[in-house]
Amino acid sequence: MIITQTPLRVSLAGGGTDFPDYFSRESGAVLSMAIDKYVYVIIQQRFDEKIYINYSQKEIVDRVDQIKHELVREAMRITGVDRGVEVTTLADVPSEGAGLGSSSSVTVGLLNAFYAYQGMQVPAEQLAREACRIEVETLGKPIGFQDQYIAAYGNLRFIEFRRDGTVAVEKVAVPESRKRRLVSNLLLFFTNRTRSATTILREQRQGIGERLAELTRLRDAAFAARQAVLEDGLDAVGEILHRSWQDKKALASGISDPEIDALYDRACAAGASGGKLAGAGGGGFLLVYCPRERQNALRGALADLRELPFMMEPDGSKVIFNVRRYEWK
Repeated sequence: MIITQTPLRVSLAGGGTDFPDYFSRESGAVLSMAIDKYVYVIIQQRFDEKIYINYSQKEIVDRVDQIKHELVREAMRITGVDRGVEVTTLADVPSEGAGLGSSSSVTVGLLNAFYAYQGMQVPAEQLAREACRIEVETLGKPIGFQDQYIAAYGNLRFIEFRRDGTVAVEKVAVPESRKRRLVSNLLLFFTNRTRSATTILREQRQGIGERLAELTRLRDAAFAARQAVLEDGLDAVGEILHRSWQDKKALASGISDPEIDALYDRACAAGASGGKLAGAGGGGFLLVYCPRERQNALRGALADLRELPFMMEPDGSKVIFNVRRYEWK
């Protein structure tokens, strides 16, 4: 049996510039953080030759090409596992529509688990690159590359997406105490709405050519947020979040609406200096930056929303259980 644990993430700045349609014209960049909420993938060898898959549905099939779960199917194709396994996926938070990158965490976790099942340990860069290949190239999902890389690498990362297609991943080199202070000023609240990101992201991708100015400001915000963290000017992160949220809302029509705008305004009136909807927008989790001395007032103002406490996760996807007792002959 193999079990992998892969973190979810919150994106602090630069989201949208990780789309190939953008960074093939202009380089993209994000500041992203893995959090201690996870996707788990469990793979168990079976005596028979069938493939069992357990998620919100249950599948029992004979061949890989019969699998309906796209991510499981394509991860098996890439890694070469083709029979005699039972695959189960579990998540700490709603796995669809939360805005915390769960789909890409599933993909990275599946790849890691299937490789480990075959006795292979592959680097984070390979996991991230192959997850991007599955989601963006093979399945044609209208998403960027950020989520796959932060899921594979973990920690607080500054990630650059270069015009030549290469990706540079930098661990933001600051004391752990500063990272803890940053996290202590960030809060997540569930908006009581989930959404499918596909429609929003498809519109966003189609409009990239008309929104280059906003996207370039979002990319520059990632550099500014990185510098603020490096120089211990953490409160600037809230201001950067606020400015970036205004630019992000212009990328697609479904990112915000009057209800979400009112919720954001309520958070700012209660003490938050900035924030954004995590992920594509339209629902899911609201991320806000709020100094600790104002957080009680903020929680009171958002008492109708459920808070998701979190910490930074230092590691990317990893195998947390690996037992091979025997092999069927």
